[in-house]
Amino acid sequence: MRKLQRLVIFLASLATISSAQTTTETFGSGANAFTMEFVTIGNPGNAADTTGTPNPVGSVSYIYNIGKYEVSRDMTDKVGISGVGGFSTTANKPAAGITWYGAAKFVNWLNTSTGGQAAYKFGSSGNIELWSPTDSGYNPNNLFRNSNAKYFLPSTDEWYKAAYGSPSGTWYNYPTGSDTAPTKVSGGTDGNSAVYGGGLNGAGFGLADINNAGGLSAWGTMAQGGNVAEWNETAFDGINDTASESRVVRGNSFFYSNEAGLDSSHQGGSSPYSVAGYDWGFRVAATASVPEPSSLSLLTMGGVLVALGRRRN
Repeated sequence: MRKLQRLVIFLASLATISSAQTTTETFGSGANAFTMEFVTIGNPGNAADTTGTPNPVGSVSYIYNIGKYEVSRDMTDKVGISGVGGFSTTANKPAAGITWYGAAKFVNWLNTSTGGQAAYKFGSSGNIELWSPTDSGYNPNNLFRNSNAKYFLPSTDEWYKAAYGSPSGTWYNYPTGSDTAPTKVSGGTDGNSAVYGGGLNGAGFGLADINNAGGLSAWGTMAQGGNVAEWNETAFDGINDTASESRVVRGNSFFYSNEAGLDSSHQGGSSPYSVAGYDWGFRVAATASVPEPSSLSLLTMGGVLVALGRRRN
């Protein structure tokens, strides 16, 4: 019987890491409160994709959360982060024109406002610094991110897995769970659609609301292939060891009509502190505890237990 119990526990862990789940968290208070919805990315230790850029890419050894939607202008306004040159959009559209520094300060606020550790180290001059061996949370494999922080910018592997991967481990060419290019749209939630190619066409500059910006990835995230291109935490050379080096930017945006920018082989990069395109934004990632197995998973495991129990009789 103990062997059967161990098998049930094992199957529970498999169910936990292979199914996408969401959580909603609240930040701020009063008139400055806002919520963020996160998708849990499971299947830890997945095989990397060897067809994308960089190569290999997308293997993540742990379960983590990532924003279902891009960070909105309403959120950054409430935190006090503005776009370069005062660039702004309406409340529920993405926070565009944000530098990597601005995105890093936003996630630092998410951490410190909830009593946690800042993810990124800023010096007295306001510039980003590397974490050092004397700092609590120092990680020699990633000098950008403090390992004690709950919220952070997604690394290239984390971002890529959520965009092009799936709970089953299958990789797709586009961040809509498809190997066929998404349909070009200005908004909506139709499957295999993305907001791109609209140009500067009026109010909001062609941007769609963060929750109305195309079809979902296989994991359940929206707009990793459109609306705004997104900052990654990772340095462009893949090694986070120089504070001022260029950072990765991934995903196409509302402005560019070339669908190739949405696929898994496309990767851009830019300076973290002085450059921000009016079509650049970001989403937040976070640590995640192992979620409880779903009732369907429990029923499945119960059936396995019964079947094995019958075999013993």
